[in-house]
Amino acid sequence: MTKTYTIKGLTCEACEYAVKFMLEKVPGVLAATADRTSGTVTLDAETPLAIESLQQALAANAKYSISEQAAAAVNAVAEEKTWLQTYKPVVLVFAYILAVCALVEVKAGEFSVMRSMGNFMAGFFLVFSFFKMLNIRGFASSFRMYDPIAAVSGTYALAYPFIELGLGIAFLFIPGSVWLNVLTALIMGIGLAGVMKSVLNKTKIKCACLGDVFDLPMSTLTIVENSAMIFMSGFMMVKGV
Repeated sequence: MTKTYTIKGLTCEACEYAVKFMLEKVPGVLAATADRTSGTVTLDAETPLAIESLQQALAANAKYSISEQAAAAVNAVAEEKTWLQTYKPVVLVFAYILAVCALVEVKAGEFSVMRSMGNFMAGFFLVFSFFKMLNIRGFASSFRMYDPIAAVSGTYALAYPFIELGLGIAFLFIPGSVWLNVLTALIMGIGLAGVMKSVLNKTKIKCACLGDVFDLPMSTLTIVENSAMIFMSGFMMVKGV
């Protein structure tokens, strides 16, 4: 059976994902879809659900309140975005990092694969950790929906931006370190497994790569992003041996 409830406290896409995540843990709930525009959440359930059990599932965050009042009508239809409009933030971030790395090589007067890769990895982790730190809890909420480790450890989800910060600093000073590249490949590989599972299952969740600042849906772009980082860390690991 399918039923729509009114819910208060939805202010952003991260809220939608958080409510979906919490309500789908309620026994009997097959799927949940939250919509901040209409202030509603629609549940597919095996049996009728007690409103008390749903509110209890949301108790971890006091800002959310669910009720059986008639749902508000949705009057506005979201405009379909193009691929570039959707992923413009991450494209610009990558372009910016690549441009800075290119300028470093121009200043050096000669091109070095190891140096350019090390600088790119450093720039990637430093910039991406910055965006995550703008709203660490918002990032963690989205990250836990697809990363295998974060799904079972909220501490890891909250610590992840600082892990990226540490990796960024390390790549500035010891890009050729075998252990650094092994650790990077391991972390990115675990994340890639979660991303691929979500994309292949066509699960509609938010990509947390740029934290909670931008609404970026999970897609094959995220797979390419993680795969590229694994490739570069693997390349530098082999060269550093």
